[in-house]
Amino acid sequence: MMPPPPAAARPAASQMPEGGVTTKSGDDGAPPGISRGLTLAMAFAAGAAVANLYYNQPMLGIMEHDLGTPGPAGLVAPGLSGFVPTATQLGYAAGLFLLVPLGDLMDRRRLITAQFVLLAAALALVALAPTAGLVMLASLAMGACATVAQQVVPFAASLAAPARRGRTMGTVMAGVLCGILLSRTVSGFVGTHMGWREMFWLAVPLTLGMAWLMAARLPRNQPYQAIGYGTALASLAWLWRQEPLLRRATVVQGALFASFTAFWTVLALHLQEPRFHLGADVAGLFGIVGAVGVLAAPLAGRIADRRGPALVIGAGALLTVLSWGLVSLWGAVPGLVLGVVVLDFGVQSALVSNQHVVFALQPAARSRLNTVFMTGMFVGGSAGSAGATLAWGLAGWPGVCGFGAALAAVALAAEAAGRLGGARGAAAVGEQAV
Repeated sequence: MMPPPPAAARPAASQMPEGGVTTKSGDDGAPPGISRGLTLAMAFAAGAAVANLYYNQPMLGIMEHDLGTPGPAGLVAPGLSGFVPTATQLGYAAGLFLLVPLGDLMDRRRLITAQFVLLAAALALVALAPTAGLVMLASLAMGACATVAQQVVPFAASLAAPARRGRTMGTVMAGVLCGILLSRTVSGFVGTHMGWREMFWLAVPLTLGMAWLMAARLPRNQPYQAIGYGTALASLAWLWRQEPLLRRATVVQGALFASFTAFWTVLALHLQEPRFHLGADVAGLFGIVGAVGVLAAPLAGRIADRRGPALVIGAGALLTVLSWGLVSLWGAVPGLVLGVVVLDFGVQSALVSNQHVVFALQPAARSRLNTVFMTGMFVGGSAGSAGATLAWGLAGWPGVCGFGAALAAVALAAEAAGRLGGARGAAAVGEQAV
């Protein structure tokens, strides 16, 4: 077994105040509070970063017509450009594994600012790419750079007071959800009326603006551990083996996010079918509907602070299963609208609560814990995107609904099995103590 990472090198007990943070360190090395203004700024930046992952989804039909060949009857046949979301998600997963651990090793403010600048460059490459293959390669780089959102999230957890960590995480993750969902609304409109390349060009100055905002507002951050990059990467496997709660949270959220991305990857293609005959702009409007689920993040955070996260995780997985029943059995637009709200509410509630579990495990390794958790989640998202594309080609919308519901059922079963196993283990320990 690999030995645990070296002991934490704690930051100084006090630092110069910056960015609206109270700077006296708490018992886990984090200051006891973070201002509301800084929390909102971090939520906005995280949302703007993660939005770049989803601009392409409502525009897939437009991109296919521009870069590929339309299928019979003018419908879009899934081709190489149909796997652009998969490439983006895989890039994100790679960035989570290779870049996010740096947050435990260096000043997070400098790291976050630099990564936003690189993200802007990657967006420009996507906009310039002349072929579907090059768009996929540029999207891979863009996805990797967009992991700056996952530098912001553990930083917010570290800055928050322990008693309010769930609420702070709920606010930041609400920003992430808004970015995920509203990105589709914006890109659907821009793609329809201006073009898909213009959407990525518009994202460049927004991303550079986030670099400036984070440089101006974030406090300096000293690393918890004086370890090398190779040691940090090697410790990921050690964390996975040592933390059963991390493993369960990763499996559950990976399956839920796969279900989530399965829906959003195929929605634009489903709405283009003759029964609806709706364009990318309408597919993007579903992002506004789904943004109702943003209310789930602060609510889930408060419940996790007060009653623990287990209840919220189980309820979120169950809601995700039910959402697929709605969109499958109620085949009209109102059914899709209601299903989107339930889906987003369920997945977001579970995400905030699973992060509450993960970030409580080892404060000195929050970036690496987040690496393991989010890598598993976005590998699941990539599988969901690819599987939904294949299911669409083989069995149409019913196939996608069956695929998405099965993924959500896996998450629900994994959570239930984990809780049952934990209860049995606790009972066994109690009997031995007697």
